Amino acid sequence: MKTKVTVVLSLFSTLIFAQSEMVKEGIYRWVDHPVKYTEDRESRVILAGSSPHFEYLGIHASTQLKGAQPSTLHANEDIEELIIVKEGEAKVSFDDESKILRAGGVVLLLPQQLHSIENVGDGNLTYYVMRYRSKKPMQIARGLSNGGSMRLDREDLELVPNERGGRYPYFDRPTAMCERFELHSTQLNKKGPSHAPHKHVETEIILMLSGETEITIDDKEYSGTAGDFYFINSGSTHGVRNPTGNLCTYFAFKWR
Repeated sequence: MKTKVTVVLSLFSTLIFAQSEMVKEGIYRWVDHPVKYTEDRESRVILAGSSPHFEYLGIHASTQLKGAQPSTLHANEDIEELIIVKEGEAKVSFDDESKILRAGGVVLLLPQQLHSIENVGDGNLTYYVMRYRSKKPMQIARGLSNGGSMRLDREDLELVPNERGGRYPYFDRPTAMCERFELHSTQLNKKGPSHAPHKHVETEIILMLSGETEITIDDKEYSGTAGDFYFINSGSTHGVRNPTGNLCTYFAFKWR
């Protein structure tokens, strides 16, 4: 049953999100985002606004310091979340089950999914949180029938090798907010492009994990390192490349 607090928060967020500006295409650098400190946590706001398919899209990074109190069991009324572990060990709990995720671990949380996250490692736990609401009506039943909420550790997956390195496929599926949401991580072991420049209807984010990359987005050039985000709008021609030949790794996720 919805509480009064939940309903008020949902209505308040609707008013804010309706006024959001479009997220700008390009690069969002880890070092450019100021840190907000609390007693046992740190946070960084990376981007916030709307996109071609989302009336609201926000990304932030959260750090639970060693020994921090776990987040309380909570749910989002009408927001879906993607969480990616950057460093440390996260105990992710929902549906009366818990799983330990390490760097490269991914959580997909449907709206109204009760969940909590706890730092259970010997150091700090840092993770990225992508929060989003579709411009189209939310479809909880669609999300549940295509796998529901998910917890995936890198160790759950097998590398699919290719001539440039390889990729770890995480998921490619509909969710409550997306007709299609696809996520994989790529490693490039050689200098040169990951693939030929291309475009698609999906909006895409590339999150750097290690090494260096360069990217062309509609004739504009950017370069990034670990922690940086590239934001690519629906329909923009883009291509990622390894400029050094040293190993580089990144997440790529796209949706419509």
